Amino acid sequence: MKYPAYGTTDVGKKRELNEDSIAVLGEQGVYVVADGMGGHNAGEVASSIAIETVRRFFKTSAEDEDMTWPYKIDPTISLEASKLTVGIQFSNRSIYRKQLENKAYAGMGTTIVAMLLLKEKGELYIAHVGDSRAYRSYNGTLEQITEDHSLVNEYLRAGQLTPEQAKSFPHKNVIMRALGMKENVMVEVHKHIVRPGELYFACSDGLTDMTQDEEIRSILRKHQNDSLEVIATALIKSANDNGGKDNISIVMFKVEE
Repeated sequence: MKYPAYGTTDVGKKRELNEDSIAVLGEQGVYVVADGMGGHNAGEVASSIAIETVRRFFKTSAEDEDMTWPYKIDPTISLEASKLTVGIQFSNRSIYRKQLENKAYAGMGTTIVAMLLLKEKGELYIAHVGDSRAYRSYNGTLEQITEDHSLVNEYLRAGQLTPEQAKSFPHKNVIMRALGMKENVMVEVHKHIVRPGELYFACSDGLTDMTQDEEIRSILRKHQNDSLEVIATALIKSANDNGGKDNISIVMFKVEE
């Protein structure tokens, strides 16, 4: 099997600063999007810390299998899933402590969505905190894998809002969970078995707030035989054409025979 991958980020049409950060670590099979938040450039700092902490943790743990992890392994999930969640928890602690060290960074945080692909096993672990999302596309279908940790999604799950009402909900951007908010964070993680022909991508809400799922599905269908760079570029163009109100980030990989 082959797993070509690609990642890109765009500032959008309305923001002066890109507070998103991404990582495509092909050798480790790690693909991450972090969407920073907080004033005075702090969002950029938070997302950068998250990405670099995850990157460093996977690199160091791969080189030294006996290294001491900053958090205990969760015995209820696999070692690989634990590694992904520990990397994110470690990022959360780093961001939280940075705020304590420097008051200029008070209140900063970031969402994160991370994919860990075990190429030899064909297994994929997806972990996330916040409203950055992961999707799977296969044979013209589009499936949202993650559920947003947001206020509007809480109301949707409780049946207090309909999907139609949610579109005009005045507090759509209120996040219930993010890195840096507290000293510890709960990371949601899922396991998937990948199949040839599938495309997986993670993105910030700069894409999904501007481009509805049906439009995303149409773009993927139109460019299904094109390169991942062409696909990602088309998705970002769509978000910008629809207003580009936020930074837009995408990381993706495809499963090929």
